Amino acid sequence: MNVQKLVSLNLNVRGLGQSATLAIKDKCRELRRAGRDVYDFGLGQSPFPVPEPVVEALRAAATEKEYLPARGLRELREAVAEFHRRVDGVDRRADLVLVGPGSKELMFVLQLAYYGEIVLTPPCWVSYWPQARILGRRFSLIHTSFESGWKVSAQRLHDSLRLVNDDLRPRLLILNYPNNPSGATFSEDELREIAEIARRYELIVLSDEIYGRLHLTDQHVSIARFYPEGTILASGLSKWCGAGGWRLGTFSFPPELDWLASAMTTIASETYTSVCAPVQHAAVRAFAFDSDIQAYLQHSRRVLAAVMRPATTILRDAGIRVRDPAGGFYLFLDFSPLAERLAQRGVTDARTLAQRLLDDGGVASLPGSAFGRSRRDLTVRIALVDFDGAAALAASRTIPLEQALPESFVAEHCGRLIAGVRRIAAWAEDGPAPPQRETSDALS
Repeated sequence: MNVQKLVSLNLNVRGLGQSATLAIKDKCRELRRAGRDVYDFGLGQSPFPVPEPVVEALRAAATEKEYLPARGLRELREAVAEFHRRVDGVDRRADLVLVGPGSKELMFVLQLAYYGEIVLTPPCWVSYWPQARILGRRFSLIHTSFESGWKVSAQRLHDSLRLVNDDLRPRLLILNYPNNPSGATFSEDELREIAEIARRYELIVLSDEIYGRLHLTDQHVSIARFYPEGTILASGLSKWCGAGGWRLGTFSFPPELDWLASAMTTIASETYTSVCAPVQHAAVRAFAFDSDIQAYLQHSRRVLAAVMRPATTILRDAGIRVRDPAGGFYLFLDFSPLAERLAQRGVTDARTLAQRLLDDGGVASLPGSAFGRSRRDLTVRIALVDFDGAAALAASRTIPLEQALPESFVAEHCGRLIAGVRRIAAWAEDGPAPPQRETSDALS
């Protein structure tokens, strides 16, 4: 009977498990319910509360109950277009903005509507390639390295496209920066060079800039400034506005890609219909990006920057390679310098590494293989979010922005997070022998 049920499954979903980020969050909940203290560095959920003016806007819109247009509330689309014009320097029109239930769903709809090859640059977000696989889309990987800063160069992109076939067949390049999982981003010059290659090969670029407003020094630049005619600009409320559970994302298109926006709107109308009406009305307040929202972000960024400094120092002192992140709240850890020592402890691949960090150290992380890296890579991603973001934000607000946070700030307000990082370092240096117990499948 079970075999027959399996035979009935779409071939594209056989063997796929739940998203790694959601699976590890479920595992953390399960372990905590069982009484285990776990440092939750798995799911990349903003530690900060939704800004109070946006919450108040949601309260005011609670009675909104009408179905909204498939493309989204007109006032919201106007706010998003103005946001990109004013903040990103990218000219976008309200009629070419599409609102969806999270940028994740919009990415799936995009891959459904667009019939071409998907080009990814691992390490990259965990859902890009599973979405392509579910839809039966061809995808190719252009691998990066620690030495390259975990980011693709224009030359590497050009060489990879040329090696595949120097032609102009349909291809969609997905760029995500600041990057999940590495925190890496591109300079203005690097984006100009990548834009030139994208234009030469007539690529469509999905620029996933969901962490753009969390660039630690507020220096984020959009590739849409240099390749406007071919770039879809993705944003949303989940990361910079702390509202992941509200499920609202946005795509903005150039006029040259109106055919793709139209096709995605058709799919939206036949699937999710429209995004929750109260959330869309509240999002207008967020994308207004006024002084209240900007101050919220300034404090959020400096708290994250303050956390990153001791975290990277602790990990490097333990022999783990890690790049300084430019934005977001992630670190991508490379344990390869410790390979020989780890092999003696039975750790020879990323999945085992992440599992042992959880089993032995009580630290939830995700293996690099979940982000498209080789299973033999000794890499994991940690999300530095296990602290009371509301309390840290409130404490930061008592200190003028022109002043640096005191050295004691992280210990006082993010001490649990630092304790978790120290747990990783201690495990790497002299962790316990392999446990003699069955492990979970949360990291498969």
